[in-house]
Amino acid sequence: MLDTAPLQDAYRALLDAAATVADADGPGPAAPNGEWNADQILAHVCLVGAATVAVLAGVAAGANTTYDNRIALDAWTIEQSIAHAGGGAGLRDRISAQAAALCALAGGAALSDAELATLVPVRLLSNDTLLVDQPMPLRDIVTGLAEVELPGHTKQLLALLPDRAVAGAAR
Repeated sequence: MLDTAPLQDAYRALLDAAATVADADGPGPAAPNGEWNADQILAHVCLVGAATVAVLAGVAAGANTTYDNRIALDAWTIEQSIAHAGGGAGLRDRISAQAAALCALAGGAALSDAELATLVPVRLLSNDTLLVDQPMPLRDIVTGLAEVELPGHTKQLLALLPDRAVAGAAR
């Protein structure tokens, strides 16, 4: 069994940041050239969450599975995700539901310790840089989401806030 408290905390922080950005008075600074806006960040997180649910379910089903984040980086797929969710509020709802599903799968009786130790072929890219291209234990995929992926996107969201809102969010 996996302790999902860090994953729950990381999702809560991301969703709080997303709500703060959505509620900020006036537009925040534009995303730097080549960077994502808030909806694009949230769509990416949704796509990563869906891929993580799929890999957990695949291992639980005894299927051969892989974990590859390239589709979550595709501009067309990100825009389609935004449209299908109906924008930021819908994306936040999806992320919340995915967080619940991931915590239930990873932390409940759905997966044994042996299944969480299953080596899954992983390919992770960021900004066109290959970060991981090797098998990883399923457990490490989930902890990486909690320790690296979600906190990184939380910071990315908060960087979109106007200066006065950042001061308020830090309190």
